[in-house]
Amino acid sequence: MFLLPLEREFGWTRSQLTGVYSVYLLVNGLTAPLVGLVFDRLGPRWVYGAGMMSLGAAFFLAGGLMELWQFYLLVGALVGIGVSLNGMVPASALLARWYRERLSSAIGIAYSAFGAGALIFIPLAQYLVGELDWRATYRLMGGALLLLAPFVVLGLPWRTYAAGHPAARAEATRKAGAGWTLAAALHAPVFWGLVQVFFCTATGMFSIIVQLVAFLVDAGFSPLAAAGAFGVVGLLSAASVMGSGLASDRFGYRQTISLSFVGTASGMALLLAMTAAPSALLLVLFVPLFGLCMGVRGPIVSSVAARYFAGPRVATIYGFIYASNAVGAAMGAFVGGLLHDLTGGYRVGLAFALVFIALAAAPFWTIPALRSFR
Repeated sequence: MFLLPLEREFGWTRSQLTGVYSVYLLVNGLTAPLVGLVFDRLGPRWVYGAGMMSLGAAFFLAGGLMELWQFYLLVGALVGIGVSLNGMVPASALLARWYRERLSSAIGIAYSAFGAGALIFIPLAQYLVGELDWRATYRLMGGALLLLAPFVVLGLPWRTYAAGHPAARAEATRKAGAGWTLAAALHAPVFWGLVQVFFCTATGMFSIIVQLVAFLVDAGFSPLAAAGAFGVVGLLSAASVMGSGLASDRFGYRQTISLSFVGTASGMALLLAMTAAPSALLLVLFVPLFGLCMGVRGPIVSSVAARYFAGPRVATIYGFIYASNAVGAAMGAFVGGLLHDLTGGYRVGLAFALVFIALAAAPFWTIPALRSFR
């Protein structure tokens, strides 16, 4: 919603503007281990409070943007820090203190809030940009978040949240993983297996997602149809996030995540087919297949990490695992664009993505502890 107004006012190129997303991804991911460490040391109150204040300050100050570096610093770096502080690293650690058998479902529902928030705030921001301007919209959003920050710090029962459910605490203590430290986790095959899942999934997916609308337009679809298809993929992804926990609780982690990778690979194969013979039928098949599989992996990796490494250091350990997701996303977005520039098409990029999707699925079949994890 802000890219076009900024482009018109400052004359910044599209690549300069979209570069803020790479900054955001890297900062969000690379600060996740630190967020986990702070959460384990200080608890949730100040982690979530600092996250709200970071987001509020970033957007409020962005209303006074004059230089590109300010855009990168505020909307890239400071927003990345704020999202990391309010993201799934502390959320997964908190939920693990409350849920045992249905932890995957709980994490999936929490993940779905990202999609729900986008459905609400993207149209709202677009409306405000149209009715006011981009500067006033940034300041209004930032001011609202800053006003909410004291309530987040003082108005929520953080001690109760942090204490957890007695049965869940007893379960975590009983489990063999209750004594995990970061140093021990770094020697565990499960840790590196989950890193591989996150890194390779993000690399494969972001090499495609960033260019999906452009791909569809180049294939002959109208810009409106391409944007509409992308929007539906996003909506279905939000639904799949919530459903992933329910499915893994019922059918098992390996079965659910493996089926999602098969669906993702099949969707990419449909895109490959479109490079040769684009058709509306292929697009209709692609959208639900790709969308319903796209959001499945995050909640499952979070749930496995929270349960396997249960204990007082789980947020720190999961923070390091989560960081691999952002690094993979940044790499995928860059390599996908580079392969398109070098080859003038999308086939090599799609083949690259398929290889990484296969690598992402492998740990749940090759690492014994993940293969049998329940």
